[in-house]
Amino acid sequence: MTRILIAGFKHESNTFSAVPTDLDAYRARALYYGDAIAKQMRGTKTEPAAFLDFCAAEGWQAVTPIYGDASPGGAVTEITFNHFANTICDAAIDQGPFDAVMLSLHGAMACEHTEDGEGELLARLRAAIGPEVPVAITLDLHANVTDRMAELANIVVAYRTYPHVDQVEIATQAAGLIKRALTGEIKPTSHVRRGAMLEGVDSGRTTAPGPMTEALHSADLLLEKPGVLATSVCAGFAKADTHDTGPSAIVVGNGSDARFGVMAEKLMEQVWESRHRRTVETVPIDAAINRAKTAVGIGGPLVLADFADNPGGGGYGDATNLLRAMIEADLRDAAFANICDPAAAQICWENGLGSIVHLDLGGKIDPRYGAPIAVRGTVTALTKGQFTLKGPMAAGVHIDMGPTAVLKVGGIEVVVASERFQAHDIMYFQHARIDVTQKKVIVVKSSQHFRAAFQPLASDIIVVDGGGGLTSGNYKALTYTKVRRPIFPLDLN
Repeated sequence: MTRILIAGFKHESNTFSAVPTDLDAYRARALYYGDAIAKQMRGTKTEPAAFLDFCAAEGWQAVTPIYGDASPGGAVTEITFNHFANTICDAAIDQGPFDAVMLSLHGAMACEHTEDGEGELLARLRAAIGPEVPVAITLDLHANVTDRMAELANIVVAYRTYPHVDQVEIATQAAGLIKRALTGEIKPTSHVRRGAMLEGVDSGRTTAPGPMTEALHSADLLLEKPGVLATSVCAGFAKADTHDTGPSAIVVGNGSDARFGVMAEKLMEQVWESRHRRTVETVPIDAAINRAKTAVGIGGPLVLADFADNPGGGGYGDATNLLRAMIEADLRDAAFANICDPAAAQICWENGLGSIVHLDLGGKIDPRYGAPIAVRGTVTALTKGQFTLKGPMAAGVHIDMGPTAVLKVGGIEVVVASERFQAHDIMYFQHARIDVTQKKVIVVKSSQHFRAAFQPLASDIIVVDGGGGLTSGNYKALTYTKVRRPIFPLDLN
């Protein structure tokens, strides 16, 4: 029987965050072992579910030692990295031999001891399984793909949608290439190229025609070339200060022909030429609030996206600048998700449903991004913070935000959670009995992923960047010391 090692170790590391990513961060989002992986992940719109389904359809035996996914944050601790790497490599040795390996990774993992987490993981895995076993990895569209990753993985395939709604399709594609490799039909190799860019292709947005969709079209055309098996374009994750941060193009070819690298280089030339084009412009807080004041709720709520404090990019999730402006403007029929403040959530729980509380809300991790707000509010809901995502993105995935409350401050219902999560699904509101369709204004701490669920409901969308936040687009406000220089937009125009 064909035996496949399947594992997942995902993290998007914002190296400017002061909050390290440890095992507790994985436990707060997803950390499963052995048979629990199939129990938790089968039926979800995720890569491990697709890997397992593919193996079942082929009659292959899948061995699943570990799967973990933590909210974006600071560098992964060395202890945490070693736990994952050792668990995967020990399984490769103790439960092997395996015919192939399929890994669900992110591609922008930086650790305390290495800035190339995926490259280090793959190096340890190769030491355990040898050079001949085919390895396929799936990556996020915002991966910072290194040469080491491409050299050690035969198959590298990245998401093609942002919001990411194609995890199943991408994992199925990777598994299909593994099948062809096992039959001897192909001998895949991966080729990656980068440019002098910190960010590009419109941050990877695919919800409207633009640089990313054009680059993906060019990548698709390469599939007509002899020997080309798969192509990917990654927008990179600019909030990681690593040498190889930035957009990349990947070509998986049959064999090690140098022309595959040339194709990737040509794709990167197109990415470079499009570097100044944007499909979404951010607006300052005051302009967004002025628009929100006139929102009437006809045709759906006005959706404001808190771009500068997006937990999906490593933001702390407790920045208060936008919420403070909403309160000062006395906005009505509004809802806000989420403020991560376990202390405030605990106060709400202790006082109980219907109570009026006075507390300092948010701004506790780094007040530079918005100091705590002294608020008086009514506790209108108390939940365990547990629910299942409706999708389209990551449908079926279970979420546990810990003790959660809804605090109504004036005309604004604020979801106060104990853990950091990006509010990209209506369930972040609905689980707390907030009907987003009945609100004039909805605020989500998200930059793009929210569009999958909220764009069909919205009368309009405004992406707000107040300039103060860990995920603000003002890259020159950060101090980069490791990224290659010169680079756009820090040095080059």
